[in-house]
Amino acid sequence: MSDEPADKPEAVNDAVAPEAMPEPSPEERVAALEAKVAELESALLYARAETQNAIRRGREETDKARLYAVQKFAADVVEAAENLRRGLDALPPAAEDEAEVVAKLRGGFEGVERFFLQRLEANGIQRKAAQGEPFDPELHQAMSEAPAPEGVAPGTVLQAWSSAWTLHGRLLKPAMVVVAAKA
Repeated sequence: MSDEPADKPEAVNDAVAPEAMPEPSPEERVAALEAKVAELESALLYARAETQNAIRRGREETDKARLYAVQKFAADVVEAAENLRRGLDALPPAAEDEAEVVAKLRGGFEGVERFFLQRLEANGIQRKAAQGEPFDPELHQAMSEAPAPEGVAPGTVLQAWSSAWTLHGRLLKPAMVVVAAKA
């Protein structure tokens, strides 16, 4: 005997049986597979391009890091070059009756400066003369303005207190300049 009451109706199956999906034809399967292959080829090409771009960016960043790693040291070194120039400019002008030792010292210091500047240039550090050049805010820092002398265009650097210095084309130290005022 069963524990279920006899008067309980049988459970009705309300779920609808899914219709069987029709089997794709061989042509449809080939077309679907070809589409999938094209999609995967496209994804592969995109991934290769991304990888090559990442490698190129990494090389560029490494190269920049190498070039500009010495930037602080270079700024200190150009300050030494500026001080050497200031010392040479402070010497009295050469005269015929000056002592031989003074002439030799002047010549020696000028030789040291030439060699020093050559070594700086060989390592990517360049001095940019400013006097007489048009004011360039990328290279010059205007310390003051002065009336433009006759024949000098406004915006021209009249006097440079120091030179501009670059490291591989990047500004290292701006020139401190006096600029001809605009009328």
